[in-house]
Amino acid sequence: MRADEQIVLTTCPRDCYDACGIAVIKQHGAITRVRGDKNNPVNLGALCGKCTLAYNGVLRDPAVRLTRPLRRAGPKGVGRFEPVSWDEALTTVAGRLRDVVRDHGPEAVAYAHYTGTVSRLAYSFPLRLFNHLGATEVEPDTICNMAGHVALQYTLGTSLVGFDPRTAKDAATIVVWGANPSACAPHTHNHWLPASPAKKIVIDPVRHQTARVADLHLQLLPGTDAALAFALLHVLRRDGLIDRAFIDRHVVGWNEVEATVEQCTAAWGERVTGVPAALIEQAARLYGSGPALLWLGQGMQRQPNGGNAFRACAMLPAATGNFGKPGAGLLYLNMDGGVRGIDDDYLAGTGLRTGKRPSVSHMDLAARLEDPGGVRALVCWNINPAASNPDQRRLRRALQRDDLFTVVCEQFQTDTADFADIVLPAASFLEFDDLVTSYFHLTIAPQSKAQDPLGESLPNQEIFRRLARVMGFTAPALFEPDRAVIDRLLAGTSWTRGFDELKRTGTVFVSPEPALQFESGAFPTPSGRIEIASSRAEADGHPRVPHPVADARSAAERLRLLSPASPWLMNDSFANDERVGRELGPAHVTLHPADAAARGLRAGDTALLANELGELTLEVRISDEVPPSVALSYKGRWPKREQQGANINFLTNSRKTDMGESTCVHATEVTVTRTSA
Repeated sequence: MRADEQIVLTTCPRDCYDACGIAVIKQHGAITRVRGDKNNPVNLGALCGKCTLAYNGVLRDPAVRLTRPLRRAGPKGVGRFEPVSWDEALTTVAGRLRDVVRDHGPEAVAYAHYTGTVSRLAYSFPLRLFNHLGATEVEPDTICNMAGHVALQYTLGTSLVGFDPRTAKDAATIVVWGANPSACAPHTHNHWLPASPAKKIVIDPVRHQTARVADLHLQLLPGTDAALAFALLHVLRRDGLIDRAFIDRHVVGWNEVEATVEQCTAAWGERVTGVPAALIEQAARLYGSGPALLWLGQGMQRQPNGGNAFRACAMLPAATGNFGKPGAGLLYLNMDGGVRGIDDDYLAGTGLRTGKRPSVSHMDLAARLEDPGGVRALVCWNINPAASNPDQRRLRRALQRDDLFTVVCEQFQTDTADFADIVLPAASFLEFDDLVTSYFHLTIAPQSKAQDPLGESLPNQEIFRRLARVMGFTAPALFEPDRAVIDRLLAGTSWTRGFDELKRTGTVFVSPEPALQFESGAFPTPSGRIEIASSRAEADGHPRVPHPVADARSAAERLRLLSPASPWLMNDSFANDERVGRELGPAHVTLHPADAAARGLRAGDTALLANELGELTLEVRISDEVPPSVALSYKGRWPKREQQGANINFLTNSRKTDMGESTCVHATEVTVTRTSA
């Protein structure tokens, strides 16, 4: 480092498992570059390609960033705005929200937020205002992962406490099921998996980079996960790899599924899932050979029976005793603030509610917004639903309602911002202090201010503090300063040296040694045991136990469309960075060679994807990385930046999963036909 350079340690707050350490290099008070923190235990000095480009590109570009409040000056969706002062913008917002509450009640105000930023204050502090108001929350996880949450809450009592990744050093086998670390957790792919001596098994319809380097890849057909779990359990039971003593002490309901497991042979599994029986046998024996970790990805539960699939998969560690010992466990998301000592309820201000929190699923958002008698105002932050939600045509028509007052807090002029009445400029993570907690690693990390906010932009929490004041609210929690909140959050954790020292140190683990998942043998279920048979699920209208169901295969003329994460986008973040765009290349669809040949398609052709919701033309790529009857096209592009003014979500529908009213976007079906010679 040069003598005139300064380093600010901070943390990436993107929607990613890694939560990478970042070193911001400054010279003469200005940021000159952003790179990985060489001393960080997760990313070991590297940043992923997309963040390297965006953090040294669009995120710090004042010509692209929103720097002043804006008021709509044209039709909704066109993106024509005029700058106004903060006073005028907040006075307008406060007045319109007060009018809606007075005339239609607080439930007529809806707020949508998600993981555009996952630093703790920027994500959760704005909830204080809406909890106080009594507004309707667009249930965040229904656009992503709610089915898995509900399923694991039935089975384990929690979906938010997983294995400690550091225990991978003691594992004999690691199973990555329905996740693509090479795209959504690149340093987990590059460092965590290779560092473990365990055999790696990847279960995924797509042969992505992580699948290619695994010891085994089980390339199942989409929607057959529960059937595969039962087939694996059959082999484990047949070969004496079930832990009967653990089941007797810690499991409820194994006796209710054992007869079904006995019938689900590996040969049956091959017929249903497309995975060769020999691979099913081999994978089961590896999983049963010693301590094993099971990582359940969010993508796997985005199917019609996603909740049932998760319950079926959770039987694997339950039946083999893979809890409470080194190298063993199941992980969905390590998000429970209590594991770190962080008080999530305090942060979100749940005590400000005066009644039950009204909510609506993202799958119902378009329908709810269509109804003039329902939602009259919509406030968005950390989210871009006009790019990321399904059934885009319907949603966009609803967002065009003249009597719907829409406010968007954003760093960029996104598709959603184009529909806003007022746009409020939000600061980037480089411009304010916060805390970051990985939802994979059990860490606490600082987000450190490295520069002043660009122009007049403000952190989310300051925007909503100011709005609360203009609305005339007086509850002290609405105005608590950032540093006071950070200090109180840290006071409950194992870190005792204060925020300033955390900023100097960077990422820290919450304990010096790996935690053992459910080490006490007690589970936070009504019985205190793992509940394969769940009375709560039954009371909620679901089957008492999981079943080996599989989705029907697509008709011959249709393909099942998967739209997972791109290696070059973070959901829809960075889609407006020109260098990221060059890496992305044109929007495309990948087909299996047999499906391409049957349709007369060659690589480089243009294909028309169509279903009952619309049409989209995409460049064709051909690869056996996808199985027959499956089409692959990555999510995350901004429709406004695409030549057709549309992205893949113009084809996805609002069908709900079996549990949690969540998205089953991976159940979309399309016809694919040739449009060019």
